[in-house]
Amino acid sequence: MRWVFTGVLVASLILIVYILVTRKLGFSWLTKLGLHVVLAALGIYVVNYSGIVSDLYIPLNPITMSTVLLLGLPGVALLIGIKLTWT
Repeated sequence: MRWVFTGVLVASLILIVYILVTRKLGFSWLTKLGLHVVLAALGIYVVNYSGIVSDLYIPLNPITMSTVLLLGLPGVALLIGIKLTWT
């Protein structure tokens, strides 16, 4: 079973590299993703350390980062609302 998973992994990596080379997609999407991750982390840090709402701390973990990455600034507001509702 381990060899099956390894084979699937290797085949998918080869196909991804083939698509990147033939379609000339480049790595601009990776730069945009990195920028969005940094901005999402910055948004959460601003909420945590600004002191606008006292005793509010949103943990910086993959779930909160994904929420802010997908929703943007409304994602930060959503996390604030959830945190204030559940505490």
